[in-house]
Amino acid sequence: MDEKFWYLKNCTLFERLTPEQTARLEKRSQVKKFARGSLIYVPSDAGESVLLLTTGRVKIYHITGEGKQALLALIDPGELFGELALFDGGQREEFAEAMDSATLLRIPATEIFDLMESHPEVSLGVTRLMGLRRRRIERRLKSLLFRSNRERLIHLLMELVDKYGRRTPEGVEIGVKLSHQDLANIIGSTRETVTVVLGELKAEGSLLIKRRQIVLTQMDRLARSVDMSPPTLPSDAAANRTIGPAAQRSF
Repeated sequence: MDEKFWYLKNCTLFERLTPEQTARLEKRSQVKKFARGSLIYVPSDAGESVLLLTTGRVKIYHITGEGKQALLALIDPGELFGELALFDGGQREEFAEAMDSATLLRIPATEIFDLMESHPEVSLGVTRLMGLRRRRIERRLKSLLFRSNRERLIHLLMELVDKYGRRTPEGVEIGVKLSHQDLANIIGSTRETVTVVLGELKAEGSLLIKRRQIVLTQMDRLARSVDMSPPTLPSDAAANRTIGPAAQRSF
């Protein structure tokens, strides 16, 4: 099986395409590889394609007027990004950078647009993806405006748990490694402030930090401290049959 075919069939957005539709998409797509720290696209690049990440991790960010990164999203394998090209067709407006060695499939925007017209599930999937990302950014903007650095960081930790959390004997581990600077870029703070707040939470017994891996030892208490409901992890849902399928997650 061609690797592009495998990538496409393992993306939920394309899993119900006919063999003919998948073959056409496969033929017109290109596999690209990027080393850690490489820029995948930058503002002013032409938005002529949609990208499907197959391995690695990608971060999407803006550069503020002060020259700081403002991190907008983390992209994981199986996720599309650069989807605004479908409706804009102009230039990119943000940076996309490989956080690890990454492989992606570059799909012409015209191909996705044709599928959206002929395949309602693809159209619905793209629309849902854009809606989820917009709501995520809106929530983060509200958090930046009305919450303290501590509250913003706790909110972010809950978001990360919702997408990457897994239970361990010590607590809930966030299964993605982010530096203090990465966390600061997301919540609109400074690395020094994030370091201080994490130190306070560690001293309170709310979390552990091991080689940039954060483990929440008091997740429920942290969530309640910012008036949030604790995230439901996949293992929790499996243990409780009254809970429906987990909603699609998007950081």
